Amino acid sequence: EVQLMESGGGSVQAGGSLRLSCAGSGFTSGEYAIAWFRQAPGKEREGILCISTAHGIRNYDESVKGRFTISSDNAKNTVYLEMSSLKPEDTAVYYCAALWGEYCSSLTYQYNHWGQGTQVTVSS
Repeated sequence: EVQLMESGGGSVQAGGSLRLSCAGSGFTSGEYAIAWFRQAPGKEREGILCISTAHGIRNYDESVKGRFTISSDNAKNTVYLEMSSLKPEDTAVYYCAALWGEYCSSLTYQYNHWGQGTQVTVSS
């Protein structure tokens, strides 16, 4: 059974940094594209960054360019989201999701497996 578990959320002041982790189990690293999504209060869930065998890294949110990076540790089957220069508008629940295959997607409905989410709150 494929399972994903996020960790690393919390509360920070604007300008601060956080690193989120998405630990995967039940599959082999590289079999799935792994993406980070976020959902702010009253808004739809949106894709941020994705990493996959075929695409490498895909950025779906221009607002995080230069501030957020995605990386993976295949030995640990873990994908990270490094966030810096955080802004209050980054406040959201952050989710990681897995899509079987080599290709990334920004479409939530295409992802088969989701973590439970981790809250990130950025205060001004």
